[in-house]
Amino acid sequence: MKNKIDDLRNHLFAQLERLGDESLKGSDLTEEIRRARAVSEVSAQVVDSARAENERLKITQRQSGTDFLPVGLPLDEEELPRIGGGR
Repeated sequence: MKNKIDDLRNHLFAQLERLGDESLKGSDLTEEIRRARAVSEVSAQVVDSARAENERLKITQRQSGTDFLPVGLPLDEEELPRIGGGR
């Protein structure tokens, strides 16, 4: 598999940067907003898929990973780092 969960995160942040471009005006801004909505919809499907993979890994006691979510990554919300570094 070519893309990983980190790639999705990078694409989402790149989209945020494009939306924050102060030079976008009129039809260019409208087009970027349309694109952002499409990215958001597709991303939601990818995240749902990752949740399903995460559940499968929990059920199988993490004995097999996937290219998208390799074994060894934190799978429980409690194990994931919090934004800002706090817990």
